[in-house]
Amino acid sequence: MARAATTTDAFNAVAEPRRRQILDLLAGGERPVNDLVAALGLAQPQVSKHLRVLREVGLVEVRDDGRQRLYRLNATPLRPIYDWVRAYERAWSARFDRLDMVLEELKQEERNDERDGETDDR
Repeated sequence: MARAATTTDAFNAVAEPRRRQILDLLAGGERPVNDLVAALGLAQPQVSKHLRVLREVGLVEVRDDGRQRLYRLNATPLRPIYDWVRAYERAWSARFDRLDMVLEELKQEERNDERDGETDDR
């Protein structure tokens, strides 16, 4: 069975952990490929392969600067991922809000128990 193309959209492209690392590095600003190679500890051909995939889905742009090629992040194609995850963020937030309420109730019970213990000791 043929492998699914990883270059069809941003979801597939960022499924690979090394590509996410490259995006993280480029989020800090434009960088030449040699900087990415050094930061990732990968061989240059591997980094170039990942950069090609990221370029094909529009997540990375490249420009020539003399003899160097500088890569930069284009975050626009990440928007569908953000929109998709945002629905889950609401669910997580609701759960954290409920957890905060339970924790506050437990703290209140603990404070009440401590106060009750103080009156019993007198």
